[in-house]
Formats: sequence, C-alpha cells, structure tokens
Amino acid sequence: MLKKFVPYIFSVALALGIGGLSAFLIKDSIPFYSELNRPKFSPPPELFPIVWSILFVLMGIAAAAIWCSNGRKLDSALLFYGAQLVFNFCWSLIFFNFRAYLFAFVWLLVLLVLIGITMASFYKINRLAGWLILPYFVWVCFAGYLNFMIWRLNP
Repeated sequence: MLKKFVPYIFSVALALGIGGLSAFLIKDSIPFYSELNRPKFSPPPELFPIVWSILFVLMGIAAAAIWCSNGRKLDSALLFYGAQLVFNFCWSLIFFNFRAYLFAFVWLLVLLVLIGITMASFYKINRLAGWLILPYFVWVCFAGYLNFMIWRLNP
C-alpha cells in the first residue's frame, strides 16, 4: 500500500525542495521587499511562504497523478511541468536577487504560458490534476500584477 504513495511523496518533496532552494537563495534579498513601493493589494510578506508551500504541495500531487496515469502525452505534460518549475525557480532569483523587475515581469509572462500549457495538458490526462494547477495559475497571475506594479512604482 505504501508503494502507491511513493510517487506522491517524491513529487511533493521535489516541488517543495525546489521552492525551498529558491527561498534559501533569495533569503538575504527578502527584507528589501518591505521597503519597496508596493501596490494597494500587496499581501504581507509573511503570507508568501504559506501560500507557496500550499501551491507546491498541490503541484506535486498533480504531477504525481499524471505520472501514475496511463494516458497519452504523459511525457510532454511532465516536460512542461518541469519547464514551468525551472521558470518559477529562476523568477525568484531575477526579481529578488537581481531586482530586474521588468525582466522578471516578462519572465513571469512566459511562466504563465507554461503553467497554462501544463494545466491544459494535465487536464486532458487527469481532470483533477488539471484543476490542482489552477490555484497556482491564479496566484501567478496575481504575482504578475504585483511584479508589474512594483516595476512601475519603483523606477
């Protein structure tokens, strides 16, 4: 019975590990975020790790569900999933460490396209897996708004 859960445990651990590594690499740059001119609807910095942890768990569960499926196009769905994870990881470095807000915004737009493709390809294989990606897509849309406004408010 435990063997059935191994892909899920591995996949969630992988997603959380990538998120954790990203957080570790930007930890020294996080304090400046509070000093930026931020838009009205900007959540408190303490909320971000909580939301991202939940999203990485959902992404990991979705990816494991795809991995365990016997559907067509499994490889391409997981390839897009991996690509969006890489783009997600790099966005944090671009935004927080390099403070290249405009480039980070453009990068985030590509990330949104990759997430959309991942969500659609997951949905075709396993509907629940596709729906599990939706909160991530919505959050990254909101992050795009924040990123764009921070670029505009902090010349």
